[in-house]
Parts: sequence; structure tokens; C-alpha cells
Amino acid sequence: MSQRALALAVLCAVSLMVVLDGSIVAVALPAIQNDLGFTPPTLAWVVNAYLIAFAGLLLLSGRLGDVIGRKRVFLTGLGVFTLASLLCGIAQDQTQLLVFRFLQGAGGALASAVVLGMITTLYPEPRARAKAIGVYSFTQAAGASIGLIAGGTLTQLLDWHWTFFVNLPIGAVALALAVRLLEPDHGTGPRGGVDVAGAGLVTGGLMLLVYTIVKAEEYTWADGRTLGLLAVSLLLLAGFVLRQAKAREPLLPLRLFRSRAVSGANTVMVLMVAGLFGFQFITALYLQRVLRLDALSTGFAFLPAPVSIAVMSLVFAGKLNHRFGARTVLVTGLSLVALALGLLATVEAAGNYATDVLPALVLMGVGFGAAMPALMGLAMSGVAAGVASGLINTTQQIGAAIGTAVLATAAASRTGSLLTEGTAMPEALTGGYRTAYALSAGLLALAAFVAAVVLRERKAQEVIVA
Repeated sequence: MSQRALALAVLCAVSLMVVLDGSIVAVALPAIQNDLGFTPPTLAWVVNAYLIAFAGLLLLSGRLGDVIGRKRVFLTGLGVFTLASLLCGIAQDQTQLLVFRFLQGAGGALASAVVLGMITTLYPEPRARAKAIGVYSFTQAAGASIGLIAGGTLTQLLDWHWTFFVNLPIGAVALALAVRLLEPDHGTGPRGGVDVAGAGLVTGGLMLLVYTIVKAEEYTWADGRTLGLLAVSLLLLAGFVLRQAKAREPLLPLRLFRSRAVSGANTVMVLMVAGLFGFQFITALYLQRVLRLDALSTGFAFLPAPVSIAVMSLVFAGKLNHRFGARTVLVTGLSLVALALGLLATVEAAGNYATDVLPALVLMGVGFGAAMPALMGLAMSGVAAGVASGLINTTQQIGAAIGTAVLATAAASRTGSLLTEGTAMPEALTGGYRTAYALSAGLLALAAFVAAVVLRERKAQEVIVA
């Protein structure tokens, strides 16, 4: 294996580890609750503390990579993430675990924000880059499902501490290899500057927005507290946009959005991830609360999805993109995912995994495995800047938060209405999940429409240097 291929393997392994951490803990939550005494509302913050730090710091991390060098930012993030994983594993109370989860999210943001930019630099040739992005996209697309499997296995065979300890050997080996394999880059240096005011506005705005979204499940969207927090977060983000228009060295140059590839791909990413991240949450509940699978069986029930994603993204996606064009492959893949979610919207309380869930997971894996590499390629093709990597990862996390909150609220509302009407619990739960699946299908259909209308293949003159 060449040094370049080894470097790609290290980057993708770290990316997979960070993505896994967003879901691997989900299956361990009941054990964490029993051990550390979390209440149901506070237990959600084991996930939310990570998500808020991760989403809020991605854009700033991408810009830091441009200024001080991506390798330096990557190594720092990897080191922080690995250390925080150790601290999470040995946490003795709720406060310690939540603080260390926040630190873990910050490290994950630093490492993740620059990975895609480093891959595009490693592989400047179009065909080789398409294959490399296919490998990276697999780690992004399949990571959450693999995390559910790993979390169920580690929790059931060992204990919840190992959902964090598993990162230690991976992080240590990756850090040693990254120091040797990754080419040093010095960035633009201090003269390029970092927009400190802009960084504060966007980090505060994004963190508060994600916080508002996750708290909306507790307060409801109509509650004055939710509306107040939402207003403040939007004001901070509006201030960030104004700042970017005037700053000499903006954190996010607004001219990036002149590229249809950048603006269109980020819009598609929000819609796609909103539908699919919420789908995983809803499906895990359906499998456990309606079909009565245990934690380990639930994790393995998702296995066909990452297998299908792997086959499509690693074997066929690059060839399909080269032959038919990224936009065509993206629209087709998103349409297949929308169809799979539409099939899930017909599940019954007396359903069967093999006939009602499995076919949809396979179809979804094929569609997502085709769509994700195409989308990543389009997102990076219109701009020659590391900040684009941080931007596409930020929209991915915002989409995840929005999707989980909206779909969980919709499912709970529908279930509550059915229970009020006298419907039995299994049927009421299933009715709520069907509503969420239908909304997910709608989001994916809208993503396919945006991709078909807005995106187009890049022309050489459209590349924008930030």
C-alpha cells in the first residue's frame, strides 16, 4: 500500500471513529443511566453535550486549518478526542461525564473539519479523488449504523465504559501514523488572521441553535423559552453574516455561496441528513418498542444498511459518477432513499423485520451509498478552500439535530393523539413512527428536487478560492 493510501486510511479511520461516537453511546444510555443516576431528561445530554460542541466548532476548526495548517489542527483534535474518551470512560458522576463529552465533541470537530480538505489535497486527480471521496463517504454514511452495532456489543458483553475506551487504541495508533504519513502544511500563517468576532458569533449562534433544537423536545416549539432561545441564536447568526460581509479576513467568505455547487450541496446535505439521522432514531425505537428486539439484536438489525453502503460507495460510486455525472447519481440515490423511507411509512404493529424493515434498509443503503460520495464531491468541487470541509460538516450536524428533534416530536405527537383516541400502545407507537417515516421521505424527496434543479456539473471557471 502506498504512503498516500495509508494516509487516506488514517484520515478515514479517524473520521469513522468520530462519527461512531455520535451513535455508539446511544445503545449504552440505559446502562449509563443506571450506573450514574441520570434522570430521563438529563440522560439526553450525554448525547447532546457532544453534538453541541461538535456542531458549534466545526466551522471555526475548518478556518483554523486554513490559517495554521490542517495537519496541526487534525493532530490536535485527534489528541483531544482520544484524551477525552479516556476521561469519559473513567467518569465517576454525571457532571464529569457531560463535561468530558463536551470536550470530546470539541476534539472531534477539530479533527473532522479538515479531513475532507486534506483528502482533496492528497488526491488532485479527478478519478482518484472520486474513489478517495467514496471511501470517506462510506465512513460518514455507515458510521452511525456501525456505532449502533458496536455499542450494543460492547455494552452487552462488557459494560458502557468500553464504548469510550474502544477509542483509545484506535486514537493512539492513528496519531502515531498521522505524524509520519501526513504531509506538513503551514497554512496562510498569522497574516491570514482569524476573524475572532465572527468566530464568537457563529460558534455561539450554532451552539445555541442546536441547544434550542434539542430542548424543544422538552419545552415544545410553541413555548416562550424555545422561541426566545431561537430568536437569540438567529440574531447571533445574522450578526455573523453581517460580520462576514465586512471583515477583512472573514471566517466564511460569503463569495463561496456564489458557487451553485457549494450552496446547493449544503442545502441538500441539511435535508438529507435531517431525514436519515432521524430515521435511525425512529427505527431503533420501532425495533425495540414494537418488534421487541433487545439492544444487541437492534444493533445487528441495522447491519444490512452499512454493508449495502460499503458495496455501493467503495465499489460502484466512483465508476457511476465518472460515467453519468455526480448530479445524476446524486438525484438517483436520493430518490431511492426516499422510496425506502416511503416503504417504511407502511410498517404495522404486527410487522416482521425480514419483510417490512430489511428490504428498506438494503434499498436505503444502495441509494445513500451512491448519493453521499456524489454530494461530497460536488460540495468540494466549487471551492478550493479548507473551510468548505468545515462548512459541509457543519450543515451535516445541523441537519442531524433538526431531523432528530422534528421527527421525534412528530412521532410523539401522533402517538399521543392515537392513545387519546383509545388506540392500543403498539398500534399508537407504530402510527407515530409511520408519521416520522413519511416526513423523512418528504425531506429526501425535497433533497432530490433541490439537487436536480440547483446543482450542476462544475465548470473550470466556477472554482472559487476563499
